[in-house]
Order: sequence, then C-alpha cells, then structure tokens
Amino acid sequence: MTAETSQTLDRGLRVLKLLADTDHGLTVTELSTKLGVNRTVVYRLLATLEQHALVRRDLGGRARVGLGVLRLGRQVHPLVREAALPALRSLAEDIGATAHLTLVDGTEALAVAVVEPTWTDYHVAYRTGFRHPLDRGAAGRAILAARQSGLAKGSAKGSAKGADPAYILTHGELEAGASGAAAALLGVTGVEGSVGVVMLSDSVPERVGPRVVDAAREVADALR
Repeated sequence: MTAETSQTLDRGLRVLKLLADTDHGLTVTELSTKLGVNRTVVYRLLATLEQHALVRRDLGGRARVGLGVLRLGRQVHPLVREAALPALRSLAEDIGATAHLTLVDGTEALAVAVVEPTWTDYHVAYRTGFRHPLDRGAAGRAILAARQSGLAKGSAKGSAKGADPAYILTHGELEAGASGAAAALLGVTGVEGSVGVVMLSDSVPERVGPRVVDAAREVADALR
C-alpha cells in the first residue's frame, strides 16, 4: 500500500476477487483468514458491498458475488469491442472474410464485435449479438480448447480440425456452407473469448489459421 491508495477499498476489491474464485461462497471466518484481518472488518466490508448489490449472503451466512457485478460487467463489452476493432478490421480486409470477437456469456458464445470486408463481392452476414452454444462453431470451440489446455492447444471434437493446435477450424456447424477459424484470447485477466473469421467455402485456406492467431494476439495486447 502507498500513500495514494485506500486500504479499505483495496480490501473490498480483494473480497470480491476471493468470492469470484469460489463457487460455494465464503464465510466471514474464511474471509477473515484469507485477508489477514479481524472479523469485524470483514463484516463492515460485506455490509458495504451488499448495499451496492456486489455481494449477497445466503441463509447459511456464506458470502457470494452479487448481481450488481453483472450490471458492471455489461459495460465491459463496449470497451472490449472498441479495443478489438482495429485488429478485426485488419483481419477482415486481409482475409476477405467476416471477422468477429466472441466472448463467453454464461454457457453461450456471444459475438460482441463484427467487421465485414469492404472489397469482396459477397461474405457471410454475422451480426453483433449473435449467440450460439460454446461447443458449436469455431469461436466457441476455440474457447473450450483454451479452457481444457490452459494454452488454447488441442483439437476440438466433431467437424472441428486444424493443423495448428493454436486455432480451431470448423465447417457447416452454424450455417450450411460456411467455414470458420478462430483462436482464443490468451493472457487477458477477466476476459474469456476468441477472435475468428467466417467465410462461404468448403474449407479454410491454409494461411487463415495463423493469421487469426496473430489477430487474437493483437486484440489480447490491446486489452492488457
């Protein structure tokens, strides 16, 4: 801690991080031990966070992340989209296919930014707000591969395939006749997603996979 920082705010943020890392919540005693402060301090922190709906306590007294965090989280999408657009524009123009940034939203993949190429005669219409299951389509499969390996390496099941384990290729999973390529975002705290392209073709050209990986790396760098 320095003279310019708030110890109380720091502790409150640490409480939120601790609660976010558990599925079953934490008791006052557990939080007191993890924070290295007495129970009275924890009670005050929880009461303040509850007032802002950032924390809730169940009937057993265990504290959990509150729904107020979701309202804050909704404001993240515009910021992430703005940071990703330059890399997506470059990717779309280079490949001549619709580029997209996809984030996890519960059990679904949600397209939060889409850029279409300007010079092609036709391309896949892929809209912001489009949702699909995580286990279908290159965007979701790339995210799941990253979860399973921690480094976005490994192959996906079904029709997904790829010579380079850093990206995932699919065909016809979300739209008949369309192929996709996607790579997971790596090393971005609090953001789970992927960058990809979708095109009308029976297969994805060889250079697309590595180019998608480069674009995902550019987006990740912009978000750090």
